[in-house]
This record gives sequence, structure tokens and C-alpha cells, in this order.
Amino acid sequence: MTEGQKEQSARSLGRLEQVDLRTVWIQEATGFTPWLAQPDNLDLLGQTLGLSLAPESVEAALGSFRADIVCRDTGTDAHVLIENQLERTDHDHLGKLLTYAASLEAVTVVWLAATFRDEHRAALDWLNRITPSDFRFFGVEIELWRIGDSPEAPKFNVVSMPNDWSRSVATSMGTPRLSETKLRQLEYWAGLQTTLDSQNGPIAGNRKPQPQHWMPYPIGRAEFYLAAVANTRERLARAELYLIGDEAAERLARLEAQRDEIEGELGYPLEWGDQSPTARDRRISCYLRNIDAEDESDWPRQHQWLAERLNQLHRAFVERIRAL
Repeated sequence: MTEGQKEQSARSLGRLEQVDLRTVWIQEATGFTPWLAQPDNLDLLGQTLGLSLAPESVEAALGSFRADIVCRDTGTDAHVLIENQLERTDHDHLGKLLTYAASLEAVTVVWLAATFRDEHRAALDWLNRITPSDFRFFGVEIELWRIGDSPEAPKFNVVSMPNDWSRSVATSMGTPRLSETKLRQLEYWAGLQTTLDSQNGPIAGNRKPQPQHWMPYPIGRAEFYLAAVANTRERLARAELYLIGDEAAERLARLEAQRDEIEGELGYPLEWGDQSPTARDRRISCYLRNIDAEDESDWPRQHQWLAERLNQLHRAFVERIRAL
């Protein structure tokens, strides 16, 4: 045995240890669901499923019920319903899943649980067999693992999926079929990512560009994220802090109480208010108006403005959000 082989054989390697989900997330509604709703964590789930998920609402009111997470599949702009269960699957959650899906007319349904009973896995398989091909039901088990004293790491395991889904995902990844508009959006956000990298600010330019009119960026707390928006119809670009959930209005009011101080730090005013007159979510934003997001020659100016504003908003709000 050579010296190198001896050294390799003597090296101490760590051991993977599975962690009980409840040691990290004591409560599903106040712990796990807000964690999963963060863009980075939805990205991880989306990568597992072959979907591009954009958060829309958390604990969404559907009549007398509340759906855990509602997203958009940015590839199709269709609803994606996610129902969470930090325990073994049960009939109650299966019923909720179908009720919520019918209310939303969701075409993609994800049931996330600690473990799946065989009969519930079989139910999802049956739904995938009898429904049209544009309806999709996923069963996903979540695990937590660590090595020694390392932070816990999530792992998603797909236990039920639509027929031929893995084949269709592989095909679509190998030969993307995006419209010209979607391809231009990818190019636009790739340019912003390069500009963010050059600024070396708190927001890294390492996120994968998405074929959509906006890009989300985490700010360190669930139910909050920063976003860049390019709206060709209204001829504007927007940088914003987006607040999700039932507490969004109250949290907006607490932040707005510091409005003079925040705008003084930034050196420019912000717009404080609703996403729309009926929306539960809220946003705090600033605008670059009268632009043409399709004019590639003007992209450097637009990207510079967005990158500067995103980094400035991050610096102004990150500690204030943590203190809420």
C-alpha cells in the first residue's frame, strides 16, 4: 500500500444522520410552510419535480379553508397547489388536497409529507391515470439529514408522479420549447445577474434566470422577498420588497412607521401599498418608468438601475424585517 493509499484509508469520514422533522419545524403552519415558501426552497422543490415555481400566496383562503401554498408554474402560468403534512399521510389531507385543487382549478397538485401510506400513493397514481394529461399529481416525501454538527439539509423524494413525467421533463430540458417572449426574458434576467455579480452587493447574481417577467431574491426571512420586475405593457421596471400572507398588511404598517428614516437612508421615495386593490399581499417599491424592456441597447441602463435598487432595498430592510 502506498503512502497516499494509507493516508486515504486512515482519513475519518463523516456519517449521514437523519433528523426528525419536528426538531426543526415544531409547527407546520408557522414553521415548515413559511420555510418552504421562500424562493430558494421552492427552487429546490421545483428542481426535484422539474417545475419552475413562483410563490403566489401562503395560507391562501379558499372559502372556509386555507391552502398551504399556492404557486405559479412559470412555464405554463398555471396554478400549483402545495399541501404540507409533517407526518404520515391521512385521509383528511387527501380530501383537503382535492377540495383545494377544485377551488383553484389547479392543474398541478403537490402533496408533501413525512411518509406516504401505500393507499395514498396508490390514490395519486390512480388520479394521474384517469385525469387528462395536463393535470398532474405529485407525492413527495421530505427528509432532513446532517453530518456531525453540520446544519440540517432537506431532501425531497418523489414517490408518485404523472405517467411518463420524468421522460417528458428530460425531453423538455434537452430541447426547450420556449416562445420568443420567454427566450427574451431569459436573456434579460441573465443580463441582470451579470450586473449583480459586478456590483458585489448583498444580492448575489447566482440565481437561475427564469422565463417570466419578474425575478425573486431572498432577504433572509419567510414571507418576504425582493423582486425585480420588467413590465413591457406598462413600460416600466420595478424593484420591490414583497410581503406575503395574512400578516402582510400589519407588517407593512410597522415598516411604514419608519418611512421617513428608510427613505432618508435610500435618498429617494418609495411607494407603499397593495399589489392590487383586492390582494392580501403587499409590496414596497420604486419604479423606472418610460422604458422599453425589449430594447436590448438600453438593457445595461435598466440592469444597472435594478441592481442598485435591489441592493439598496436589501440593506435598508434586512435588519428591520428581522426585528418585526
